Amino acid sequence: MAVLVQKFGGSSVGTTERIHNVAAKVLKAKKQGHDVVVVVSAMYGETDRLIQLAQSLSKSPSAREYDLLVSTGEQVSMALLAIALTEKGCSARSYTGVNAGICTDNVHTKARIIDVKPDNIRRDLAHGHVVIVAGFQGMNAHGEVTTLGRGGSDTTAVALAAALKADECQIFTDVDGVFTTDPRLIPEASLLPTICYEEMLEMASLGAKVLQMRSVEIASKHNVPVRVLSTFNEGPGTLVTLEEKIMQKRLVSGIAFSREEAIISLSGVPNKAGVEGYILACVGEADIEIDMIAQNATDGVHTDFTFTMQRNDYPKTLKVVEQLANELGAVSVKGNPRVAKLSLVGIGMRSHTGVASTMFKALGNVNINIQMITTSEIKISVVIEEKFLEKGVRAVHQAFELDRITTVKHQAYMES
Repeated sequence: MAVLVQKFGGSSVGTTERIHNVAAKVLKAKKQGHDVVVVVSAMYGETDRLIQLAQSLSKSPSAREYDLLVSTGEQVSMALLAIALTEKGCSARSYTGVNAGICTDNVHTKARIIDVKPDNIRRDLAHGHVVIVAGFQGMNAHGEVTTLGRGGSDTTAVALAAALKADECQIFTDVDGVFTTDPRLIPEASLLPTICYEEMLEMASLGAKVLQMRSVEIASKHNVPVRVLSTFNEGPGTLVTLEEKIMQKRLVSGIAFSREEAIISLSGVPNKAGVEGYILACVGEADIEIDMIAQNATDGVHTDFTFTMQRNDYPKTLKVVEQLANELGAVSVKGNPRVAKLSLVGIGMRSHTGVASTMFKALGNVNINIQMITTSEIKISVVIEEKFLEKGVRAVHQAFELDRITTVKHQAYMES
Protein backbone atom coordinates (compact mmCIF):
# COMPACT_ATOMS: atom_id res chain seq x y z
CA MET A 1 0.00 0.00 0.00
CA ALA A 2 1.34 3.39 -1.04
CA VAL A 3 0.61 6.95 0.01
CA LEU A 4 -0.37 8.95 -3.06
CA VAL A 5 -0.95 12.66 -3.40
CA GLN A 6 -3.02 13.42 -6.50
CA LYS A 7 -3.49 16.95 -7.79
CA PHE A 8 -6.18 17.92 -10.30
CA GLY A 9 -6.08 21.24 -12.12
CA GLY A 10 -8.84 23.63 -13.07
CA SER A 11 -9.70 22.01 -16.39
CA SER A 12 -9.82 18.59 -14.67
CA VAL A 13 -12.57 19.83 -12.31
CA GLY A 14 -14.09 22.32 -14.73
CA THR A 15 -17.59 20.79 -14.73
CA THR A 16 -19.59 18.43 -12.51
CA GLU A 17 -19.16 15.77 -15.20
CA ARG A 18 -15.40 16.13 -14.99
CA ILE A 19 -15.55 16.05 -11.19
CA HIS A 20 -17.30 12.67 -11.51
CA ASN A 21 -14.42 11.56 -13.73
CA VAL A 22 -11.88 12.71 -11.12
CA ALA A 23 -13.82 10.91 -8.40
CA ALA A 24 -13.61 7.70 -10.43
CA LYS A 25 -9.83 8.02 -10.72
CA VAL A 26 -9.45 8.68 -7.01
CA LEU A 27 -11.73 5.76 -6.16
CA LYS A 28 -9.70 3.45 -8.40
CA ALA A 29 -6.51 4.30 -6.48
CA LYS A 30 -8.33 3.85 -3.18
CA LYS A 31 -9.67 0.42 -4.20
CA GLN A 32 -6.10 -0.61 -5.05
CA GLY A 33 -5.34 -0.20 -1.36
CA HIS A 34 -3.56 3.17 -1.44
CA ASP A 35 -3.94 6.03 1.01
CA VAL A 36 -5.00 8.97 -1.15
CA VAL A 37 -4.74 12.71 -0.58
CA VAL A 38 -6.22 14.87 -3.32
CA VAL A 39 -5.36 18.52 -4.00
CA VAL A 40 -7.72 20.48 -6.24
CA SER A 41 -7.62 23.78 -8.07
CA ALA A 42 -10.61 26.05 -8.62
CA MET A 43 -12.95 25.11 -11.46
CA TYR A 44 -11.63 26.45 -14.77
CA GLY A 45 -12.28 30.19 -15.08
CA GLU A 46 -13.48 30.62 -11.50
CA THR A 47 -10.37 32.40 -10.19
CA ASP A 48 -10.48 34.85 -13.09
CA ARG A 49 -14.17 35.50 -12.37
CA LEU A 50 -13.43 36.26 -8.72
CA ILE A 51 -10.56 38.57 -9.65
CA GLN A 52 -12.80 40.46 -12.07
CA LEU A 53 -15.39 40.89 -9.31
CA ALA A 54 -12.76 42.40 -7.03
CA GLN A 55 -11.41 44.69 -9.74
CA SER A 56 -14.91 45.89 -10.60
CA LEU A 57 -15.07 47.33 -7.08
CA SER A 58 -11.48 48.51 -6.68
CA LYS A 59 -8.45 48.90 -8.91
CA SER A 60 -6.24 48.02 -5.94
CA PRO A 61 -8.15 45.73 -3.60
CA SER A 62 -6.67 44.92 -0.20
CA ALA A 63 -4.27 41.98 -0.55
CA ARG A 64 -5.74 40.40 2.58
CA GLU A 65 -9.32 40.57 1.26
CA TYR A 66 -8.15 39.51 -2.21
CA ASP A 67 -6.71 36.31 -0.75
CA LEU A 68 -9.89 35.58 1.19
CA LEU A 69 -11.92 36.04 -1.99
CA VAL A 70 -9.90 34.03 -4.52
CA SER A 71 -9.26 31.16 -2.09
CA THR A 72 -12.96 30.32 -2.19
CA GLY A 73 -12.66 28.87 -5.71
CA GLU A 74 -10.64 25.90 -4.50
CA GLN A 75 -13.00 25.41 -1.56
CA VAL A 76 -15.90 24.90 -3.97
CA SER A 77 -13.93 22.26 -5.88
CA MET A 78 -12.89 20.35 -2.75
CA ALA A 79 -16.43 20.19 -1.38
CA LEU A 80 -17.92 19.09 -4.71
CA LEU A 81 -15.34 16.33 -5.09
CA ALA A 82 -16.00 15.13 -1.53
CA ILE A 83 -19.72 15.00 -2.33
CA ALA A 84 -19.07 13.05 -5.54
CA LEU A 85 -16.83 10.52 -3.76
CA THR A 86 -19.34 10.05 -0.94
CA GLU A 87 -22.05 9.42 -3.51
CA LYS A 88 -19.86 6.64 -4.94
CA GLY A 89 -19.58 5.04 -1.53
CA CYS A 90 -16.12 6.36 -0.69
CA SER A 91 -15.62 8.12 2.64
CA ALA A 92 -14.09 11.53 1.96
CA ARG A 93 -13.25 14.61 4.01
CA SER A 94 -12.32 18.00 2.58
CA TYR A 95 -10.04 20.63 4.11
CA THR A 96 -9.08 24.19 3.35
CA GLY A 97 -5.38 24.94 3.28
CA VAL A 98 -5.70 26.29 6.83
CA ASN A 99 -7.32 23.08 8.12
CA ALA A 100 -4.74 20.99 6.29
CA GLY A 101 -1.88 22.66 8.17
CA ILE A 102 -0.34 24.61 5.28
CA CYS A 103 1.74 27.31 7.02
CA THR A 104 3.05 30.21 4.94
CA ASP A 105 4.96 33.44 5.34
CA ASN A 106 3.06 36.73 5.67
CA VAL A 107 3.18 37.79 2.00
CA HIS A 108 -0.34 37.97 0.61
CA THR A 109 -1.07 36.87 -3.01
CA LYS A 110 2.40 35.29 -3.43
CA ALA A 111 3.00 33.50 -0.14
CA ARG A 112 5.61 30.77 0.28
CA ILE A 113 5.03 27.60 2.25
CA ILE A 114 7.32 27.47 5.30
CA ASP A 115 5.89 24.39 7.03
CA VAL A 116 3.22 21.71 6.71
CA LYS A 117 1.55 20.20 9.77
CA PRO A 118 -0.55 17.34 8.38
CA ASP A 119 -1.82 15.91 11.68
CA ASN A 120 -5.47 16.15 10.61
CA ILE A 121 -4.68 14.49 7.31
CA ARG A 122 -2.78 11.61 8.93
CA ARG A 123 -5.65 11.02 11.34
CA ASP A 124 -8.21 10.82 8.53
CA LEU A 125 -6.03 8.55 6.42
CA ALA A 126 -5.69 6.21 9.39
CA HIS A 127 -9.50 6.05 9.55
CA GLY A 128 -9.72 5.10 5.86
CA HIS A 129 -10.89 8.45 4.50
CA VAL A 130 -9.82 10.03 1.24
CA VAL A 131 -8.61 13.52 2.15
CA ILE A 132 -9.26 16.40 -0.22
CA VAL A 133 -7.30 19.64 0.21
CA ALA A 134 -7.93 23.02 -1.38
CA GLY A 135 -4.78 23.95 -3.27
CA PHE A 136 -3.21 27.39 -3.72
CA GLN A 137 -3.76 28.51 -0.12
CA GLY A 138 -2.50 28.41 3.45
CA MET A 139 -2.35 30.40 6.65
CA ASN A 140 0.22 32.89 7.91
CA ALA A 141 1.46 33.41 11.47
CA HIS A 142 -1.43 35.81 12.15
CA GLY A 143 -4.03 33.17 11.29
CA GLU A 144 -4.92 34.91 8.00
CA VAL A 145 -5.63 33.13 4.72
CA THR A 146 -2.85 33.54 2.15
CA THR A 147 -2.59 32.40 -1.46
CA LEU A 148 0.47 31.03 -3.23
CA GLY A 149 0.19 32.73 -6.61
CA ARG A 150 -0.85 31.24 -9.95
CA GLY A 151 -0.03 27.55 -10.22
CA GLY A 152 0.12 27.31 -6.44
CA SER A 153 -1.92 24.10 -6.29
CA ASP A 154 1.07 22.21 -7.72
CA THR A 155 3.14 23.61 -4.86
CA THR A 156 0.51 22.58 -2.31
CA ALA A 157 0.49 19.02 -3.65
CA VAL A 158 4.27 18.56 -3.64
CA ALA A 159 4.64 20.15 -0.20
CA LEU A 160 2.00 17.78 1.20
CA ALA A 161 3.69 14.83 -0.49
CA ALA A 162 6.99 15.81 1.13
CA ALA A 163 5.40 16.20 4.58
CA LEU A 164 3.57 12.88 4.32
CA LYS A 165 6.58 11.11 2.78
CA ALA A 166 4.29 10.04 -0.05
CA ASP A 167 5.44 7.38 -2.49
CA GLU A 168 4.45 9.58 -5.42
CA CYS A 169 2.90 12.95 -6.17
CA GLN A 170 0.70 12.64 -9.25
CA ILE A 171 -0.10 15.87 -11.09
CA PHE A 172 -3.14 15.32 -13.30
CA THR A 173 -3.60 17.95 -15.95
CA ASP A 174 -4.87 18.40 -19.52
CA VAL A 175 -1.67 17.05 -21.13
CA ASP A 176 -0.32 13.52 -21.33
CA GLY A 177 2.93 14.44 -19.59
CA VAL A 178 6.06 16.47 -20.30
CA PHE A 179 6.89 16.77 -24.00
CA THR A 180 10.07 17.67 -25.82
CA THR A 181 8.28 20.92 -26.66
CA ASP A 182 4.72 22.20 -26.75
CA PRO A 183 2.86 19.78 -29.07
CA ARG A 184 0.35 22.51 -29.87
CA LEU A 185 3.21 24.20 -31.73
CA ILE A 186 5.07 21.06 -32.89
CA PRO A 187 2.61 18.12 -33.22
CA GLU A 188 5.45 15.61 -33.63
CA ALA A 189 6.81 16.43 -30.18
CA SER A 190 7.61 13.33 -28.12
CA LEU A 191 6.40 12.42 -24.67
CA LEU A 192 9.32 12.10 -22.27
CA PRO A 193 9.09 8.98 -20.07
CA THR A 194 11.41 10.59 -17.49
CA ILE A 195 13.05 13.92 -16.80
CA CYS A 196 15.29 14.95 -13.92
CA TYR A 197 14.45 17.70 -11.44
CA GLU A 198 17.13 20.03 -12.78
CA GLU A 199 15.89 19.77 -16.36
CA MET A 200 12.27 20.22 -15.29
CA LEU A 201 13.20 23.26 -13.23
CA GLU A 202 14.93 24.84 -16.23
CA MET A 203 11.97 24.02 -18.50
CA ALA A 204 9.50 25.53 -16.00
CA SER A 205 11.57 28.69 -15.55
CA LEU A 206 11.92 29.12 -19.31
CA GLY A 207 8.25 29.07 -20.19
CA ALA A 208 7.06 25.44 -20.07
CA LYS A 209 3.77 25.57 -18.16
CA VAL A 210 3.32 21.89 -17.27
CA LEU A 211 4.57 22.31 -13.68
CA GLN A 212 4.86 25.36 -11.46
CA MET A 213 8.50 26.19 -10.78
CA ARG A 214 8.27 26.31 -6.99
CA SER A 215 6.69 22.85 -6.94
CA VAL A 216 9.72 21.45 -8.78
CA GLU A 217 12.07 23.19 -6.32
CA ILE A 218 10.30 21.54 -3.38
CA ALA A 219 10.24 18.15 -5.12
CA SER A 220 13.98 18.35 -5.77
CA LYS A 221 14.80 19.47 -2.23
CA HIS A 222 12.78 16.66 -0.61
CA ASN A 223 13.27 14.02 -3.33
CA VAL A 224 9.54 13.67 -4.05
CA PRO A 225 8.84 11.56 -7.17
CA VAL A 226 6.43 13.59 -9.30
CA ARG A 227 4.46 12.02 -12.14
CA VAL A 228 2.68 14.25 -14.68
CA LEU A 229 -0.42 12.51 -16.04
CA SER A 230 -3.48 13.29 -18.14
CA THR A 231 -6.89 13.45 -16.50
CA PHE A 232 -8.50 12.61 -19.83
CA ASN A 233 -6.23 9.95 -21.39
CA GLU A 234 -4.75 6.78 -19.96
CA GLY A 235 -0.97 6.51 -20.08
CA PRO A 236 2.25 6.35 -18.06
CA GLY A 237 2.85 10.10 -18.11
CA THR A 238 6.26 11.54 -17.26
CA LEU A 239 8.20 10.80 -14.07
CA VAL A 240 10.20 13.72 -12.66
CA THR A 241 12.95 12.23 -10.51
CA LEU A 242 16.64 12.23 -9.56
CA GLU A 243 19.17 12.30 -12.39
CA GLU A 244 20.81 9.08 -11.20
CA LYS A 245 17.50 7.21 -11.47
CA ILE A 246 17.17 7.94 -15.18
CA MET A 247 18.41 4.88 -17.05
CA GLN A 248 18.69 6.39 -20.52
CA LYS A 249 20.58 9.69 -20.47
CA ARG A 250 19.74 12.12 -23.27
CA LEU A 251 21.90 14.80 -24.80
CA VAL A 252 18.90 17.15 -24.96
CA SER A 253 15.52 16.66 -23.29
CA GLY A 254 13.47 19.53 -24.58
CA ILE A 255 12.88 22.98 -25.99
CA ALA A 256 11.14 25.67 -23.95
CA PHE A 257 10.12 29.04 -25.29
CA SER A 258 8.53 32.31 -24.27
CA ARG A 259 6.78 34.69 -26.63
CA GLU A 260 6.26 37.56 -24.21
CA GLU A 261 9.78 38.98 -24.41
CA ALA A 262 11.25 42.37 -25.26
CA ILE A 263 14.85 43.56 -25.70
CA ILE A 264 16.58 46.91 -25.18
CA SER A 265 20.15 47.90 -26.09
CA LEU A 266 21.97 50.88 -24.61
CA SER A 267 24.88 51.65 -26.94
CA GLY A 268 27.97 53.76 -26.41
CA VAL A 269 27.87 53.85 -22.61
CA PRO A 270 31.10 55.16 -21.04
CA ASN A 271 33.02 52.08 -19.89
CA LYS A 272 33.43 52.97 -16.22
CA ALA A 273 33.56 50.67 -13.22
CA GLY A 274 30.12 50.15 -11.69
CA VAL A 275 28.10 51.50 -14.63
CA GLU A 276 26.43 48.11 -15.18
CA GLY A 277 25.31 47.92 -11.56
CA TYR A 278 23.97 51.47 -11.72
CA ILE A 279 21.90 50.69 -14.83
CA LEU A 280 20.45 47.54 -13.30
CA ALA A 281 19.72 49.31 -10.00
CA CYS A 282 17.77 52.06 -11.76
CA VAL A 283 15.76 49.50 -13.72
CA GLY A 284 15.16 47.46 -10.57
CA GLU A 285 13.89 50.51 -8.68
CA ALA A 286 11.16 50.75 -11.31
CA ASP A 287 10.05 47.22 -10.31
CA ILE A 288 11.20 45.71 -13.60
CA GLU A 289 12.58 42.16 -13.70
CA ILE A 290 15.46 41.62 -16.10
CA ASP A 291 16.10 38.22 -17.68
CA MET A 292 19.02 37.88 -20.10
CA ILE A 293 21.98 40.30 -20.01
CA ALA A 294 24.83 40.82 -22.45
CA GLN A 295 27.65 43.38 -22.55
CA ASN A 296 30.13 44.17 -25.27
CA ALA A 297 33.08 46.54 -24.88
CA THR A 298 33.36 48.24 -28.28
CA ASP A 299 36.53 50.35 -28.25
CA GLY A 300 37.85 50.18 -24.71
CA VAL A 301 36.24 53.50 -23.89
CA HIS A 302 32.60 52.62 -24.52
CA THR A 303 30.43 49.58 -23.99
CA ASP A 304 27.08 48.31 -25.24
CA PHE A 305 24.63 46.96 -22.67
CA THR A 306 21.70 44.76 -23.76
CA PHE A 307 19.04 43.02 -21.72
CA THR A 308 15.59 41.45 -22.00
CA MET A 309 12.44 41.83 -19.92
CA GLN A 310 8.78 40.84 -20.04
CA ARG A 311 6.98 42.50 -22.93
CA ASN A 312 4.40 44.21 -20.73
CA ASP A 313 7.29 46.00 -18.95
CA TYR A 314 8.79 47.28 -22.21
CA PRO A 315 7.25 50.80 -22.32
CA LYS A 316 8.20 51.50 -18.71
CA THR A 317 11.70 50.08 -19.20
CA LEU A 318 12.29 52.07 -22.38
CA LYS A 319 11.44 55.29 -20.56
CA VAL A 320 13.88 54.48 -17.74
CA VAL A 321 16.67 53.56 -20.16
CA GLU A 322 16.19 56.70 -22.28
CA GLN A 323 16.60 58.79 -19.13
CA LEU A 324 19.74 56.80 -18.28
CA ALA A 325 21.12 57.37 -21.78
CA ASN A 326 20.88 61.15 -21.32
CA GLU A 327 22.37 60.95 -17.85
CA LEU A 328 25.30 58.70 -18.84
CA GLY A 329 25.97 60.26 -22.22
CA ALA A 330 25.19 57.08 -24.18
CA VAL A 331 25.11 57.19 -27.97
CA SER A 332 21.75 55.51 -28.62
CA VAL A 333 18.91 53.37 -27.29
CA LYS A 334 17.32 50.69 -29.43
CA GLY A 335 14.52 48.33 -28.50
CA ASN A 336 12.25 45.63 -29.88
CA PRO A 337 9.10 44.54 -28.03
CA ARG A 338 8.40 41.65 -30.42
CA VAL A 339 11.07 39.06 -29.68
CA ALA A 340 10.92 35.53 -28.29
CA LYS A 341 13.23 33.36 -26.22
CA LEU A 342 14.04 29.84 -27.40
CA SER A 343 15.88 27.55 -24.98
CA LEU A 344 17.45 24.13 -25.33
CA VAL A 345 17.65 22.06 -22.12
CA GLY A 346 19.50 18.84 -21.38
CA ILE A 347 21.78 17.33 -18.73
CA GLY A 348 23.79 15.74 -21.54
CA MET A 349 25.31 19.14 -22.29
CA ARG A 350 27.59 18.70 -19.28
CA SER A 351 29.57 15.95 -20.95
CA HIS A 352 29.13 16.56 -24.69
CA THR A 353 30.47 19.23 -27.02
CA GLY A 354 28.92 20.62 -30.17
CA VAL A 355 25.43 21.26 -28.80
CA ALA A 356 25.57 25.03 -29.30
CA SER A 357 27.01 24.75 -32.81
CA THR A 358 24.27 22.29 -33.81
CA MET A 359 21.60 24.60 -32.47
CA PHE A 360 23.02 27.72 -34.11
CA LYS A 361 23.52 25.92 -37.43
CA ALA A 362 19.91 24.70 -37.38
CA LEU A 363 18.67 28.27 -36.89
CA GLY A 364 21.04 29.59 -39.54
CA ASN A 365 19.84 27.01 -42.05
CA VAL A 366 16.35 28.51 -41.88
CA ASN A 367 17.68 32.09 -42.00
CA ILE A 368 16.93 33.01 -38.40
CA ASN A 369 19.20 35.66 -36.93
CA ILE A 370 20.20 35.28 -33.28
CA GLN A 371 20.07 38.58 -31.38
CA MET A 372 21.34 37.39 -28.01
CA ILE A 373 22.76 34.23 -26.40
CA THR A 374 23.11 33.04 -22.81
CA THR A 375 24.24 29.65 -21.56
CA SER A 376 24.42 27.61 -18.38
CA GLU A 377 25.60 24.10 -17.61
CA ILE A 378 22.45 22.46 -19.02
CA LYS A 379 20.81 25.26 -20.99
CA ILE A 380 21.33 27.41 -24.09
CA SER A 381 18.92 30.31 -24.65
CA VAL A 382 18.69 32.60 -27.68
CA VAL A 383 16.60 35.64 -28.50
CA ILE A 384 15.05 35.74 -31.97
CA GLU A 385 12.29 37.64 -33.75
CA GLU A 386 8.93 36.42 -32.45
CA LYS A 387 7.58 35.86 -35.97
CA PHE A 388 10.26 33.19 -36.52
CA LEU A 389 9.61 31.28 -33.28
CA GLU A 390 7.69 28.32 -34.68
CA LYS A 391 10.18 27.91 -37.52
CA GLY A 392 13.05 28.07 -35.03
CA VAL A 393 11.57 25.56 -32.59
CA ARG A 394 10.84 23.15 -35.45
CA ALA A 395 14.36 23.46 -36.88
CA VAL A 396 16.07 22.84 -33.53
CA HIS A 397 13.65 20.02 -32.65
CA GLN A 398 14.54 18.26 -35.91
CA ALA A 399 18.27 18.93 -35.57
CA PHE A 400 18.39 17.03 -32.27
CA GLU A 401 15.91 14.36 -33.44
CA LEU A 402 13.66 15.01 -30.49
CA ASP A 403 10.71 13.43 -32.31
CA ARG A 404 12.50 10.06 -31.91
CA ILE A 405 12.97 9.99 -28.14
CA THR A 406 10.00 7.68 -27.64
CA THR A 407 7.38 6.00 -29.77
CA VAL A 408 4.65 7.47 -27.57
CA LYS A 409 3.26 10.60 -29.21
CA HIS A 410 0.71 12.92 -27.70
CA GLN A 411 -2.86 11.69 -28.03
CA ALA A 412 -4.60 14.91 -27.20
CA TYR A 413 -3.32 18.25 -26.02
CA MET A 414 -6.59 19.64 -24.77
CA GLU A 415 -6.93 23.36 -24.40
CA SER A 416 -8.91 24.15 -21.28
